[in-house]
Amino acid sequence: MPKRFVVAASEFPGLPRFPAGFELADALTVASQQLHETLTPDSTLRTAARLAVDILPGAEHAGISEIERGTTPRTLAWTDDVVRSAEAGHTGGEQHGHWERLWDSPVASMPDSEADDGGDVLAALGLRSALSLRLRADRRRLTVLTAYARKPGAFDEDATRIGRLFTAHVSIALDSATVREQLTEAMHTRDLIGQATGILMERQGIDAAAAFESLVRASQRENVKLRDIARRIVDTHNTP
Repeated sequence: MPKRFVVAASEFPGLPRFPAGFELADALTVASQQLHETLTPDSTLRTAARLAVDILPGAEHAGISEIERGTTPRTLAWTDDVVRSAEAGHTGGEQHGHWERLWDSPVASMPDSEADDGGDVLAALGLRSALSLRLRADRRRLTVLTAYARKPGAFDEDATRIGRLFTAHVSIALDSATVREQLTEAMHTRDLIGQATGILMERQGIDAAAAFESLVRASQRENVKLRDIARRIVDTHNTP
């Protein structure tokens, strides 16, 4: 299971206030509520990208990407097309130069794309600063939230601290949404197999154990997942 990175608020004393006295704690509470209201991992990621622009000081655009070593990054969520263009511009093993540091560190930044190696794609789009924060990681894959700005040096130490707090909330919400999705899929699969078993019992005059064994044998013989075999039987049965 992907590793979750949780950061305690006590690690960051003296965090700045938001404009008009809007406390960071209040902003994170509202963000957390919105994240936990999402129903799927995809909607959690889309909400997180949108909220990142509101939460992180200096952020103008944001995206969430999945990165594997030596492959083209895959953009999972984005606030606008400039983010997709920024990440689609990297092919094969080429990535934002600072992304490579995320294999060893939870945070990586690019203060000025016109001065840093690997920032050509960003600079061409007018994106001068980038702040990337790791959401999930395993040996082969990273899930990363990146905030972008057109101003060089847009992300200071405060932005990094706030970003780490925010991504802690995102990681927890993403884990929760993933578990909900897995449980929902498991329930649907169980119901589907139950229907297929009932159809075989009626069709072949056999008991539940024999019907289930027949499903398993078909799954192994055709090298197809059990739920797909079950879905095929149910769909055929329901087709006039």
